[in-house]
Amino acid sequence: MQSVRPKVLIVDDDPSHLEIYGLLVQQAGYDPVPALVRFSGADYPAEREIQLVLLDYKLDSVKTSVDIAEEVRARYPAAPILLLSDVWSLPSDIAPYVAEFVRKGEPAKLMSTLKRMLPVSGDAARP
Repeated sequence: MQSVRPKVLIVDDDPSHLEIYGLLVQQAGYDPVPALVRFSGADYPAEREIQLVLLDYKLDSVKTSVDIAEEVRARYPAAPILLLSDVWSLPSDIAPYVAEFVRKGEPAKLMSTLKRMLPVSGDAARP
């Protein structure tokens, strides 16, 4: 039997952040699905069953985080967006797209917010 874990799309322009947040997401009981943002946009995975999106606010791209949030909403309409940033408060331009906001560098808060937004119901098993 294989456990079914909710999938969290991690959208960031820094490959090391994708790796770090991927490990945190995995520790919290989810399957991380990375999406690297390049200069001209994001490389979204073929995976369509995303339950939550973790989005970096400051992106080194011609597309802003608002542009990316709109794309994410179109691709994964049921998945709430959790915004990560080093700014002190939720920026107003992206606020309409975001369900929760966590400052970078607060891994315990990130993990507790993930679990509150997307509870892991044990290890649901499938035959």
